Amino acid sequence: MRFSVDRLDHLVINCAEVEVSASWYQRVLGMERETFGRDNRTALRFGGQKLNLRPHDADSGVWHTGAVTAPGSQDLCFISTVSAEEIASHLTACGITIVEGPVQKHGALGLMNSVYCRDPDGNLIEISTYGD
Repeated sequence: MRFSVDRLDHLVINCAEVEVSASWYQRVLGMERETFGRDNRTALRFGGQKLNLRPHDADSGVWHTGAVTAPGSQDLCFISTVSAEEIASHLTACGITIVEGPVQKHGALGLMNSVYCRDPDGNLIEISTYGD
């Protein structure tokens, strides 16, 4: 039997400090915080997806994880509905250092305009738009 993947449901981000990361994603990217599960895990919802935040020092017997659990080892791209210039202005207003951009890149649906920054753990965050 063959099958194909339909969409991405959620990602898990390893964090040095879950509260610091959750606050950053809420403040900078406008995500909605959620607490879930018996152990009150933290997630951030946006669109039809979510980010689960995993404490770096979590018991690996409880969590199934990748081979490397170091905070800051991910590159993530989020799509926005505003222009790259508006994204850059928002990041600057939030006191976030822009690593690169606005710059044109290739995304899953074609050309997009991107702005890059880093989250509190050092993950590379690309915020892009197909609209401008």
